[in-house]
Amino acid sequence: MKTEMICAGFGGQGALTIGKFLVKAGMNEGKNVSWLPSYGPEMRGGTANVSTVISDKPVGSPVVAHPDIVIALNQPSIDKFAPMLKAGGLLIYNEDMCPKGTDRTDIKVVSAPMTTIAKEIGNLKVMNMVAIGMVMGNTELVKKETMLNSIAPLQKKAPELYDMNLEAIDKGYELGKK
Repeated sequence: MKTEMICAGFGGQGALTIGKFLVKAGMNEGKNVSWLPSYGPEMRGGTANVSTVISDKPVGSPVVAHPDIVIALNQPSIDKFAPMLKAGGLLIYNEDMCPKGTDRTDIKVVSAPMTTIAKEIGNLKVMNMVAIGMVMGNTELVKKETMLNSIAPLQKKAPELYDMNLEAIDKGYELGKK
């Protein structure tokens, strides 16, 4: 099993954090992982992204040219990374920020109004956790229990967001299973 993924969005949307927590959960399951963020001018409003690899075997390179999964939090991320997605791959995107979506018909597409869901939960900062839940609900990349254990340190770091993060993961998980 080897899954290559790109998570992308505007700087501040939490795309890098999505990759970080998925990789952390993969590592906690004993898998080999890599996490390669893209900073630079992206942090000033461009499309920030992170390439992640989760594998049962050693990871030869952190560079992801043809991902199995793309998580897009905004339309520029779909425009940039959906064309790179392998045929049969999975595109997960935020309907609230991706008005055009994609015209690809050779991939699986799962979308939800992630921004709206985060607002309903009570804080926009949990939008990325909705996306994490959607990945887990749609794939067997990492187990939900492992993810919950991986985010447990957030309870001390950001206690005001912890329960909202759990709710966001649960909502995303249910959306991903559909």
